[in-house]
This record gives sequence, structure tokens and C-alpha cells, in this order.
Amino acid sequence: MEEDEEEDYMSDLFIKQDVRPGLPMVRRMKEAIQKEEKQKEANEKNRQKSLKEEEKERRDLVLKSALGHENKGFALLQKMGYKSGQALGKSGEGIVEPIPLNIKTGRSGLGHEELKKRKAEEKLENYRQKLHMKKQANEQAADQFRVRFKNKQEERKMEGDLRKSQRACQQLDTQKDIDVPKETWYWLEPEEEDKKDEEDKEDECTSSDLSISEKLHILTAYLREEHFYCIWCGTTYEDSEDLSSNCPGDSAAAHD
Repeated sequence: MEEDEEEDYMSDLFIKQDVRPGLPMVRRMKEAIQKEEKQKEANEKNRQKSLKEEEKERRDLVLKSALGHENKGFALLQKMGYKSGQALGKSGEGIVEPIPLNIKTGRSGLGHEELKKRKAEEKLENYRQKLHMKKQANEQAADQFRVRFKNKQEERKMEGDLRKSQRACQQLDTQKDIDVPKETWYWLEPEEEDKKDEEDKEDECTSSDLSISEKLHILTAYLREEHFYCIWCGTTYEDSEDLSSNCPGDSAAAHD
């Protein structure tokens, strides 16, 4: 008997057993998970339901079931010709389903939910307004930046045109033996070697209230009238008639 119970390591039953490494561990994990799920199901079944849950289940069950002949109201409707599933009213334009029952389970007042909804809508509207205002502010800032950048570019271009006009004025005046410019800023001023000269220059600059565009307009007009010269054409014309006939205009925009 003992010999029969002893395992035969050369038998087919023993050889066919799956002895891959780690397989018993995987099997034990699966069994543990299944056991845990069964325990959860058993706990859920044995759990005692709360009073609210029982009331809800009973209420849902009653609301789902249709009214029977034992209901007095339903019996009166049937006597008046009503049939189950038929719409109310003479012409059958009324409701088919009963008015839904909204159960209030919370302890808040009757208007509390509406108040919460209104506050949420107001909060959302305020948030949208803030986003809109922020977007407008960003767009306005971008527009202001573009305007400043454009003005800066135009100012630099005018500064370049003014220096070009001063250089041309000095050269043309010198050719006519004019030793002193009509205005100090008509010519390009040389670099001062003395502090006193620098201070005098600063005083002259501060005393002049003309802007760059005004100086450019005055100096180009002088060049056109006195020397028949246009800085944008880069040409000295023979006379005023030749200048007015062949020059597009007295501004940079006219030469674009």
C-alpha cells in the first residue's frame, strides 16, 4: 500500500507537470485576487443598507410600476374613456408620461439650488469678462508696441535723412563760398575738442525747440530753393522749373 502511494518520478503524470520557474507564484496571485473579489461580493450582499437607500429603492420600484385597476384615480380616468398609454385631453394633445417626481434629499432651503446655479453662472460670466478684458488689453498692448516700433523706425529714417541733408547743405554751401551756415544745425557739427565748446553746443541744442521732422522739412526746403537739390533724388537740378518738373515731390513719401 505504501509502495502504491509513493510518487513515481518516472511516471507520465509527474513528467507532464508544468514546472516552469515562477508559475506557482503567478497561480497563487490569481487565486488571491479571486478570493478578494468573492469576499467583496459577500460583504456587499451582507452589508446592511441605510434607511435612505431602502427608501430610494422602494420609491424607484413604485415609480417604475404602472398604476393598476385598484387605483381609484386610474379607475375614474378609465370610466371617462382614458386608455393606458393615451395622451390626456379631448384631442389627445396632453402629456403621456406623468409629471416627474423630484425628491429633495438635502437640508437646504427650497431656493438654495437656484441660488447656487445663479452664483455659478455669475462666476462663469465674470471669468469670461476677465478673459475678454485680458485679451483686449493684450491686443491693445500689441497695437501700441507696433505703433511705437513704427514711429521709432520713421524717426531713425528721418534722422538719417537729416544728416544726409546737413552733409549736402555743407558741401553745396561751401561750393558757393558760404563759410557760415544759415542756422548752426544746417551743417554737420565737427567733434569738439574742448569742454567749453561742448557746453556751448548743449546750450544751442537745448535752445532749439524744433523737432527732427521740422528741421528736415526746413532744411530740405532750403536745399530746394537755394541749390535746386533734392536729397531723395540725389540730384542737383538746373533751376526751379527743372526741379518741379522732374522731382516727384518734397517728401520721402513722394519718392516711394
